[in-house]
Amino acid sequence: QTISIAKAGITTVLNSRTSVLAAANPPSGRYDDLKTAQDNIDLQTTILSRFDLIFIVKDARLYSQDKLIANHVIKLHSSAGAASSDSRTSKEENWLKRYLQYCRTECYPRLSDSAATMLLNSYVKIRQDMRQQANESGVAAAIPITVRQLEAIIRLSEALAKMRLSHVATEENVREAIRLFDVSTRDAASSGVNQHINLTPEMAQAETQIKRRMGIGS
Repeated sequence: QTISIAKAGITTVLNSRTSVLAAANPPSGRYDDLKTAQDNIDLQTTILSRFDLIFIVKDARLYSQDKLIANHVIKLHSSAGAASSDSRTSKEENWLKRYLQYCRTECYPRLSDSAATMLLNSYVKIRQDMRQQANESGVAAAIPITVRQLEAIIRLSEALAKMRLSHVATEENVREAIRLFDVSTRDAASSGVNQHINLTPEMAQAETQIKRRMGIGS
């Protein structure tokens, strides 16, 4: 893809040579379900809108899940030497890298007419839903749905087709891309209990007192 830059009198278009995978913690160190996504994420919308997918990953305090994670981390450290020796395979033997490289160089899928129509209708509906939600709550979404998000869904659809070495992105690929977008960015944008609650001064004062006595997530 390309990145447009207009800074300090410099206007140019640069080629994007890599994808960006970023992770961040909430300002309080723990995700607060009582706050809106905008309060928890605490990043400018201009930054958030540049990511194709945004996932909220919560640290749920569950015995079974904690045990699985602990076992996984311990196994990684206990078998570190064996893993390092086994991973020294040549480039020719690493079939997954070769497959990905082949997909990138040989496959350039484009949307079919029916997939483009489905994508158009879905984007318009998403915009209407977010506009209605903002009108009902009186608060703008933490992650705005703009043409950048439309381009993100197109990239996801084409990437899904590319994984199958298909030169055409079908309705199935668009449907899966929209599902990924719904369970990530849209859920992140609409999360937060307080988003649909208008607190009175008394309720806000009570909330402050409760938060002083109870930890986040309790």
